[in-house]
Amino acid sequence: MSEGPSGSATRTTVVDSGFAVLLLAAPILFGYAVLAPERIGLGEVAEHGPRVVVAALTPAALPEASLATASALPDVVSVAPAPASVPPAAVPPLIVSAPPVVVSAPAMVASIPPAVDRGAPMTVVPTVARVPPVALTVPPGLTPAPAAVPPAMPVVIPPMEMPPSASLPPGLVPPPPVAPAPTAPEVPRVAWPATVRGRVVDDEGKPLAGASIVAGGREHRAAEDGTFAITPPAHASLIAKLPGYARVVVEPTREPLEIVLKPQVIKAAYLTYYGFGDRGIRGRVLDLLSRTELNAVVIDVKGDRGWIIYPTKVDLALRAGAQGPGTLRQFDALMSDLKARGVYTIARIVTFKDNVLARHRPDWAVIDVKTGKPWIDRENLAWLDPFREEVWDYNIALAHEALERGFDEVQFDYVRFPTDGRISNARYSKPVSRTTRLPAIAGFLERARRELGAQGGYVAADVFGYIAFNENDTDIGQRVEELAPHLDYICPMVYPSGYHVGIPGFRNPVQHSYEVVRESVRLIKKRAAHTQVQVRPWLQDFRDYAFDRRSFGVTEVRDQIRGADEGGGAGWMLWNPRNSYTSAALRAKSPLAER
Repeated sequence: MSEGPSGSATRTTVVDSGFAVLLLAAPILFGYAVLAPERIGLGEVAEHGPRVVVAALTPAALPEASLATASALPDVVSVAPAPASVPPAAVPPLIVSAPPVVVSAPAMVASIPPAVDRGAPMTVVPTVARVPPVALTVPPGLTPAPAAVPPAMPVVIPPMEMPPSASLPPGLVPPPPVAPAPTAPEVPRVAWPATVRGRVVDDEGKPLAGASIVAGGREHRAAEDGTFAITPPAHASLIAKLPGYARVVVEPTREPLEIVLKPQVIKAAYLTYYGFGDRGIRGRVLDLLSRTELNAVVIDVKGDRGWIIYPTKVDLALRAGAQGPGTLRQFDALMSDLKARGVYTIARIVTFKDNVLARHRPDWAVIDVKTGKPWIDRENLAWLDPFREEVWDYNIALAHEALERGFDEVQFDYVRFPTDGRISNARYSKPVSRTTRLPAIAGFLERARRELGAQGGYVAADVFGYIAFNENDTDIGQRVEELAPHLDYICPMVYPSGYHVGIPGFRNPVQHSYEVVRESVRLIKKRAAHTQVQVRPWLQDFRDYAFDRRSFGVTEVRDQIRGADEGGGAGWMLWNPRNSYTSAALRAKSPLAER
């Protein structure tokens, strides 16, 4: 059994007319809702005030699609309610009949009025707004068909400067422009006076003669009484530093300066090229830094093979292929974490042992006279010619970049002539002798210290432990008297296993770790007394390889630390090629250090 429609023909006509009126009224009300919401009572809905994105965009920078949907825009930067200039009751709602039935429909807002030329230039300040549902009345007895209507969504209404020829449709009044929220005026930064005068002292008030004052890329020295007078750039930061003391950064002021430098004893662990990138290895060292006396790390910036640990911007390094397999894209975040922990950071740069650049530029390499190719050592790695100043330029450029990355110090390793391999087959660009080797190594360090010191960093070099006892250059271009004037820290590798013939009075060095370290540090400090350089040795935290193969444990490590301290060292550094350190040999961090 089927049911037919009920009612008269007259009622059918009325129903058709009601739908026609509804269809005619909807576009008009939508238009008011978009361009003059206050005319239909929408201006007082405070919780739906527009959110203003403070930005200056152009039509080219704001695609058409992004003007029609808020999801294509970045999140809102600042929020400000739009003012309502017209009373909400100025235009009464259109009533078809009563009682009303509320129909919610999504607001479809045109992104640009039709009368505006899309090709005309304009200034756009995107506005994100929510248009509430429009209330319509329908004739009695009519029920709108159910529809899946999404809730009101954010849309973009771009206020704009319209060209003179543009006009809005009749009867539509645009809302007043929303002014950006006022911002507090910037406080002008204080400038240095024409001449900056001051004094550098230690924490007891004693003058620090020769302390470095760095400003505007220039390094100055304090006088014997610690005073200085310089003319820095007006707004440049000033750095005061001296080996053995923590750096101090001073911002511009009009007052005379008294800069107090506090002693700084560096106690570091080494992290290899791969070790720093390994979360587990790095985490173990960070744990030691948090709970023991360690306060610094030495990180391979350019390791033994010539690879650079982070994405470098040095053009020659990129062309040579020095961006190795362990490049850390997140290096800056890891460095920021170290800085947040208060860790002193040292960039280790392996200098003249560089397989990557030697293969890329064999004309800069040590050459094998038998093959005519780059000479290689017992590890099958090539070396660069220490006489070539192009090689100096490359390593100093990498050092500059390391300081820019946030390192406190650059430490040059393998800053010498090679020793292992078929040395008789090695050919250099100049004749090799003591009279030529020493000026080459000292010349490189002198230039590196001059340039990097003016950048505010400390400069160090790793040297053989035997140079403490040898009066010659040990056939590698290293002698205390020539190198010390060009360094902030000289770092002898005083591993007992490395003294293959012992030292005077001690034929078996691994049985006398304390004496070997103490004597090495003491003698280097004595021979460098005419300079400001500080001695900070490398200590052995790995198994002996030259004598009885003993493990170096708590006793041996503690003996070396005691020897470094009593020999006059300014701290020490632990070396283990696997980055596995004897934590039980390290003292717990003091409460004062934790603060």
